[in-house]
Amino acid sequence: MTEPGFWKHKPLQAMSSEEWEALCDGCGKCCLHKLEDEETGEIFYTNVACRLLDLHYCRCTDYQNRVRKVPDCLNLREELTEALKWLPPTCAYRLINEGKELFPWHPLVSGDPETVHQAGISVQGVAIPEFQAGDLEEHLVDWSVKD
Repeated sequence: MTEPGFWKHKPLQAMSSEEWEALCDGCGKCCLHKLEDEETGEIFYTNVACRLLDLHYCRCTDYQNRVRKVPDCLNLREELTEALKWLPPTCAYRLINEGKELFPWHPLVSGDPETVHQAGISVQGVAIPEFQAGDLEEHLVDWSVKD
């Protein structure tokens, strides 16, 4: 069982596996395809989901084998430095790394895993399967945090 508020005083590197996994808000944005401008390094988000993403629950359908089944899938814990440049600005891993607070809709704060969907933060109802997408450049979305 995780200690309440553990993320407020424990660095990412010191978290147990259970704490690490609890940080995931279930938004599914990390499982969407991204594009990177080779000249500027800028990351562009799409609404195109990895083939393993359950579009209703916003969870990987084969989490344990995802890195083997999807060659460009990163293990966030092992490759966090690489991932931080493309994780969405609402991602708990990114927020904690930047010394910021989790949003009120995060399940660790709200106590309810549905609040991420209710707040419109998840990809539920927004993402499409990769086999339907075609050209990724035609599926760009803006995930920036609005004030």
